[in-house]
Amino acid sequence: MKTIARTRVAPPRIRRAEREPAADPSRRGSGKFSQAAADGWERGALMLLTLLMFSFGVVQLYSASAFMAQSENLPGHFYAVRQLLGGAVGAVLVLLVSRLDYRRWEQYAWPLLVFITLCLIVVIMPGTEAISPRINGARRWLQLGPGLSFQPSEFAKLALIFWTAALAVKKQDRLHSMRKGLLPFLLVWGVVILLVFVQPNLSAALLLALLSALVLFAGGARIGHFIVLGIAAVPVLWHQIQGASYRLKRIVAFLDPGADPAGVSYQIHQSLIAVGSGGITGVGFGGSQQKFGFLPEPHNDFLFAMVGEEWGLIGVLFVVSLYACFAVVGYRIALRAPDLFGRLVAIGMTNLIVVSAFLHMGVALALLPTTGVILPFMSFGRSGLLVCFIAVGVLFSIDRSSRMEVVR
Repeated sequence: MKTIARTRVAPPRIRRAEREPAADPSRRGSGKFSQAAADGWERGALMLLTLLMFSFGVVQLYSASAFMAQSENLPGHFYAVRQLLGGAVGAVLVLLVSRLDYRRWEQYAWPLLVFITLCLIVVIMPGTEAISPRINGARRWLQLGPGLSFQPSEFAKLALIFWTAALAVKKQDRLHSMRKGLLPFLLVWGVVILLVFVQPNLSAALLLALLSALVLFAGGARIGHFIVLGIAAVPVLWHQIQGASYRLKRIVAFLDPGADPAGVSYQIHQSLIAVGSGGITGVGFGGSQQKFGFLPEPHNDFLFAMVGEEWGLIGVLFVVSLYACFAVVGYRIALRAPDLFGRLVAIGMTNLIVVSAFLHMGVALALLPTTGVILPFMSFGRSGLLVCFIAVGVLFSIDRSSRMEVVR
């Protein structure tokens, strides 16, 4: 018998392209999009926090300002309504700025800074009192028309953040050097800060310096350089404090709030009375006694004290948590930014809100000397309010670009 050898024939190898159906073009990138959507909670959180801060601020502002408005022969809701109108304009600005590619601000940084600097010069120039009147001993506002004015020092915060971030990107490899890296920043900062200081507005000048330095530090500048500059600035700052009696009185009041409760410590003393009167749950909405002429600027510089009095510890913790959550969301947007400029700008805009808030709270609780720093989104003041809304719009723009990068 013949033996027939059986030959095993391997099956033809099917290429992967033939074995698997072609991917649906309509679903291309859907995994990345899903991941972006899952990680994109920052946008909703930012919107919710902004709405909560502004809404609560309007309610508290109405309570804090009603008596003051009536004492000025104005309707009790006058300041609250003006704040609502400012919020409406701010909402429009958020929509416009959020749709603008944040990278455009890198191109606009120099022109914006020059424009704000010119406005600051006009504010303090002799002969411009008609459009820059002296209010409470200071010239800080530009009158644009009947009932329409703006405070250039508030918008200088935005201008310096954009400019510092833009130049930090260009000089990234030289930021470790004092002469080639830090000195150019100091020269420009010095001009803007000096113009704000001579208004006079020391608190705004110091806040501008702090916000700018934080952006540059995030960009890679050495902390040792800032420590040296801070030590060198102490004698100059002390000389300026001694040169103005009201500044020196504020330092004395901060160091010993109970020394002269009817004199130099009056503001801090009344603020502590307001916060202490609130207890755990507060005296109730509208039940504040300090707003009836006892605490100066209850609708502005000491609004947080009004929160403590009317809403108690619960209200204080609620407000603190809002700004703490805002910090988390803002810094997370910064970490996810597509480039260094976006990261630095996001850090700057977040600090603009958060640092101002905690400085304001520190003053109300006698943890810091009395300053004129507002509580963002809550204190009365249209310029400061609009700047805060613009900052939120920029954060939205950076977040949107980050999610688009993930999809790609």
